[in-house]
Amino acid sequence: MSVVKINVLTVPAEQRVVLEKRFASRAHAVEGSDGFEWFELLRPVEGTDNYLVYTRWRDEESFQAWMEGPMKAAHQQGGGAGEGAGEGTGEGGERPRPAASGSTLWSFDVVQQAGPKDA
Repeated sequence: MSVVKINVLTVPAEQRVVLEKRFASRAHAVEGSDGFEWFELLRPVEGTDNYLVYTRWRDEESFQAWMEGPMKAAHQQGGGAGEGAGEGTGEGGERPRPAASGSTLWSFDVVQQAGPKDA
């Protein structure tokens, strides 16, 4: 069965638009990765300032390969949306400040799943 990784990002209210724009600018960056199955960016509605970045992978090895390859490269270049990092460099070549003030990774194995009956 698949594995789910949920990155919990603490995002101050004034940085929400920044975070969402950064994710939008890299909207399809993960889709071609081997073993990738699903992505969702979940915006909090009430009671928290935590965004959830939900990804689903065929197996742990696929996730780790992505983390060590494309994700690591994006963060080193300042374009990793996963932690709310920049979209490249800011004025004068400096890296923009992260949109998220904190990040925690949750990991789950998919034990059961269901979908619409028509699917």
